[in-house]
Amino acid sequence: MTSHSIFYGEDRIDFQTVTLTDYPKRKVAIHVHPDGSVQVDAPSETTDLEIEEAVRKKARWVLKHITEAQQQRAQVLPRQYISGESYFYLGRRHILKITEEPIEKASIKMLRGRLEVRCETGNPGIIKDLLRGWYRKRAKEVFQRHLHAQVEQIPWLKSPPPWKLVVMQKQWGSCSPKGKLSLNPHLVKAPRECVDYVLLHELCHLKEHNHSDRFYRLLDELMPGWKAVKGKLDGMAELLLNE
Repeated sequence: MTSHSIFYGEDRIDFQTVTLTDYPKRKVAIHVHPDGSVQVDAPSETTDLEIEEAVRKKARWVLKHITEAQQQRAQVLPRQYISGESYFYLGRRHILKITEEPIEKASIKMLRGRLEVRCETGNPGIIKDLLRGWYRKRAKEVFQRHLHAQVEQIPWLKSPPPWKLVVMQKQWGSCSPKGKLSLNPHLVKAPRECVDYVLLHELCHLKEHNHSDRFYRLLDELMPGWKAVKGKLDGMAELLLNE
């Protein structure tokens, strides 16, 4: 990824460019991530001048979405665990709705864009623990399913490696020297393609336990567009890691 910037009137737009060698005929695509950062995916033959012109043509759209992203960030940070806050699951925002009622067991369910929590008390600490448990349960189900799907396309793997959930502040996953994966439960908040990217990244470490050229060639073979997906995940990291 390379950094660029343009001016639109008095406004400066900073953006990261991702070169896509696997899509030579694809048009320039501009993304504004939830943290307000801008990513531009472009075919390998596209010049810097062409990329800047493409961003300039959509500058008003870009600035509008940057402003919206900044406003949304202001609404969710810091967490208060009250109705009306938004929470991510597999890349989509869900509005939290808390219903207090005299019940023996609390429950959480997704329903039409809402994350509905039913419990005896709306104490923020209790709501936080309930959400944390719900995300861990979902993460186990999603990661297990996606790991099996990824292993099927990797000829040198016969079965998924052992893995566990570990909350990490700056990593989505890791692979131990013995081949055990650690996966961040917060990753389940990211879009499905981001989940697959992290899983493939760690699975590649089973064969190349480093970040050498061989490792990245292996990742390129399994997921040709991984750089654009990584950029998307990086652009969401601050919000996804927020509890």
